Amino acid sequence: MRFPLSIACLAAAFLLGLVPTATAQLRVGAGKADITPDPDKVPEPLVSIHDHIFTRAILIENSGRSALLMNVELGGLPAGFYEKLATEITSRYGIPRENMIISACHVHSSGAILDPAQPGGPNATPNKQAFTDKTYKAMLDAVKQAKDSLQSAEMGFGEGKLYLNVNRDAIDPKTRLWAQEPDVNAPSDKTLAVLEFRKPGGGDPIAIYMNYAMHSVTMFLTEEISGDFPEVAQSYVEDVYDNKVVAMFAQAPEGDQNPLYMRPILAINEPRIHAEMDPAKPNDMGEYNDAIMHLFQGGAKRPLLPMDPKVFKQAWAVVEAQGTIMAEETLRVMNDIPTFSSAALIQGATTDVNCPGRKRINHEREGVAGIYEDGPPVAITVGALRIGDVALGRVNGEPYNKIGQEAKQGSPFRNTLIVALVSGGSSGGYMPTDDAYGHYTFQAVGTRVKPGCAEMGIVNGIDTLLRQDLQSSTKQ
Repeated sequence: MRFPLSIACLAAAFLLGLVPTATAQLRVGAGKADITPDPDKVPEPLVSIHDHIFTRAILIENSGRSALLMNVELGGLPAGFYEKLATEITSRYGIPRENMIISACHVHSSGAILDPAQPGGPNATPNKQAFTDKTYKAMLDAVKQAKDSLQSAEMGFGEGKLYLNVNRDAIDPKTRLWAQEPDVNAPSDKTLAVLEFRKPGGGDPIAIYMNYAMHSVTMFLTEEISGDFPEVAQSYVEDVYDNKVVAMFAQAPEGDQNPLYMRPILAINEPRIHAEMDPAKPNDMGEYNDAIMHLFQGGAKRPLLPMDPKVFKQAWAVVEAQGTIMAEETLRVMNDIPTFSSAALIQGATTDVNCPGRKRINHEREGVAGIYEDGPPVAITVGALRIGDVALGRVNGEPYNKIGQEAKQGSPFRNTLIVALVSGGSSGGYMPTDDAYGHYTFQAVGTRVKPGCAEMGIVNGIDTLLRQDLQSSTKQ
């Protein structure tokens, strides 16, 4: 039997999930919870609170399927913490693990939580344990808020541009050595992706998901807890809507992406780093790296240089500018989103990319080639989540920005974004492009993944999931 073309196309659309069934109805809820430690329990080596930090959750349901988008204003999530949290969320709400994207904002000024899979050790202080417990409870509370606030919704997707980030793999013009410095001519995706959920019929926003690639380091080594630009951007958007909406930031692949404007914070932390170094080794990059770790993780050997209040004020002004511009671009994009739909098939899938590993045995931070021996293999978990005509690729580490660009280009979905720092992180650390292994920056020489695997493994892994497991073979 032959069908008219329009009927055949409609049937194909049903099979792909592009047309909702008569009973299908997108529902969305959102929640937000404070994870700021108590003033008398600030985790070491931080000493005070500059601004509050949060976790946010967006729960999406349709046709008996559910998905969770979630973030937390931390540098990263320990693997054991993520496993415990994800297991609890699945147990309570039935959300499949492959349908969760739980990511860290990669904030370098919020303190570190502990891994319950690795109890004890020098980092397991009472304050860090209290911070860990509060964060875990708050994240579950945010999901509960999202579940309790589920309501009918429609979704739309748009993209804007932000010129706030810059590639940080560069050759220093004075030393002629590789260093972490801005290179405005190197790959850098300026795309701000915005996924908006709103009440049906053009109603008020319920939740907004923002995706952009830029390290949150403008409050680095200030000793003060801060959510950096992600918190400024999120709270700004929420304030525009009288805090009746949840705005969530997620890092795009930012392994080689810094803020373009870092003068004030470098004026603070560079003297602090050099003061912590052994005076007899003023130019030793291994000593420089150790000094950063002492100041960042605890165990400093020398008194910390005081901050110039004027320069600190300038650093915070940069943070506010970054977040405000991101928020305003988000609002502009929301205003221009062309179409919204409640037809949102939810599908998720994950897979592991197994790469050969290496262990670095020389000590310099950067500027010289690494010397390596074979190390344990590295499993990089990649995933894909489809919500209607939007695809969210994900990876559990810090891939270089070009990897994210390549994954988007190969996606069968026109509306695609890539989320980094998802789930519990990767034992491999940074994930450079193959050509960047010749860049002797600290992230390139420090990665535990051997060259020739991560770039195409991540790109092909995400795109294969989108094409095969998520049942799509053409641009949506």
